[in-house]
Amino acid sequence: MTTTLPATDIRAELRDRALALGFDAVGFAAARAAPEAKAGLAEFLARGHQGDMGWLARNAERRGDPAALWPAARTVVVVAANYGPGDDPLAALAWPDRGTISCYAQGGRDYHDVLMGRLKQLAGWTQATWGGEVKLFTDTAPVMEKPLARQAGLGWQGKHTNLVSRQFGSWLFLGEMFTTLDIPADMPEADHCGSCRACLDVCPTNAFPAPYRLDARRCISYLTIEHKGVIAREFRQAMGNRIYGCDDCLAVCPWNKFARRTEEPDFLPRARLTAPRLADLAALDDAGFRNAFAGTAIKRTGRDRFVRNVLIAIANSADPALAAVAEARLGDGSALVRGMAVWALSRLAPRAHFEALSARHLGHETDAAVRAEWTEGMCR
Repeated sequence: MTTTLPATDIRAELRDRALALGFDAVGFAAARAAPEAKAGLAEFLARGHQGDMGWLARNAERRGDPAALWPAARTVVVVAANYGPGDDPLAALAWPDRGTISCYAQGGRDYHDVLMGRLKQLAGWTQATWGGEVKLFTDTAPVMEKPLARQAGLGWQGKHTNLVSRQFGSWLFLGEMFTTLDIPADMPEADHCGSCRACLDVCPTNAFPAPYRLDARRCISYLTIEHKGVIAREFRQAMGNRIYGCDDCLAVCPWNKFARRTEEPDFLPRARLTAPRLADLAALDDAGFRNAFAGTAIKRTGRDRFVRNVLIAIANSADPALAAVAEARLGDGSALVRGMAVWALSRLAPRAHFEALSARHLGHETDAAVRAEWTEGMCR
């Protein structure tokens, strides 16, 4: 049975319920586009900054406006969960024989599943208590989550384009419940970046052509997670040992002084995902990869792209002992993997040994990109 109460009571009770379910922040926004967000998306796409992420362009109209995604929606309830790290997220960058995995992916369970489970509970309670229809999202549909979070007062988009919170710093997962209930909106959060440019200056690949603008094609998170092909040479050395994502611009934000370590067990880092040995990861076949990363966000990238990233990290290790690990992948079934094995060997193996390997493998190689790696390697 639906209970009729003033909308302000709906908001207070919904907020309390969401917090009781384990969310760390809740806000309310009108289900309509912020003009600057829609314009920003159009400019991003016009410049081609989305790279391989063609789905951004295919759903641009719906992504830019919640009303286009679901015309019946009146309010967007934006929820957030803290995944703040307890240790320095950049510490593993100093360990060349280990891989650095982004904090968000170090938990034992994919955050999409965690947030969606809680959103479903919130939706069930909302409909049973207040009625109305709902739709739920957590990075699973054409929704501009960060602009909606700003409209709902949860934070602002920093100069690195990510959400920044005065309570949680850089470390928030976001989810949304669209509803036909008409609930008063919260005040949008103001920008508190000031003259700071720490996030812009720390980027290893210069992925920010200007404050508040990201060229995803240069971003290590994009390159290691979304990009399906060969990673361009100009970015490989800058990647260091980052094998899945990059936290540099998030980690240096001064607002992290207010952040706190997550208390959610599913988000706490697992030992096997905290600075894992590159040699172990490079040896994974498809079954081993799926077993190692079952239930995590990493599994979605797939074994071939992941091992591609690992071999780039091996190349950057400057450790000749890892050359044998790369050599073992020269016969891999994936051209992506073979190509990066060649590049690693061109940097780690003695010249004479690389030439011998080239003589043995180049004549049998059918992939043009891998052949190019052998050719370039011989010119080093």
